Amino acid sequence: MASTSSSTSPPNHSQAVRFDVFLSFRGEDTRHAFTDHLYHALRGAGLDIFRDDDEIGRGLELKPEIEAAVIESRASIIVLSKNYANSRWCLNELWLILEKRKKCGHFVLPIFYHVDPSDVRNQTGSFVIEESKGTVDDVRRWKEALTKVANLTGEVLSRLRKVLYQLMLLGSGAN
Repeated sequence: MASTSSSTSPPNHSQAVRFDVFLSFRGEDTRHAFTDHLYHALRGAGLDIFRDDDEIGRGLELKPEIEAAVIESRASIIVLSKNYANSRWCLNELWLILEKRKKCGHFVLPIFYHVDPSDVRNQTGSFVIEESKGTVDDVRRWKEALTKVANLTGEVLSRLRKVLYQLMLLGSGAN
């Protein structure tokens, strides 16, 4: 998501639903590996998925399209990988997703992809947020968002393989 300052408005939740799931992930870490497999498993199960490289048309502004996709999704899956917190876009997506969750019960599933949930919760390791990364308000929001998402019941990669397998079976019609 595009860099936003503390003037970022909370999401408007009266929008129509366009997507079943919004995928938030750090492209360089997972786009052509885990997230790609997750995307195809969810699509195979018949779900409409927003993934930024598929759904944003050429020539469109990225920030408003991503914000609209979060608002117009029933649920979000956040793939927290090693470099997730290095991206202002990812951190702003995370904040927006959690604002929607707080305001209207939006379902959020964090996936801890080769990262320890306690590193996310406590902003240690690769989840340290440098004060110079944004405004004081941005940094405060991002730190709160990381703590909140790490406190949600999520999935660690090793357990997730079973879930993906079940989704693929569901999509193929086998039970």
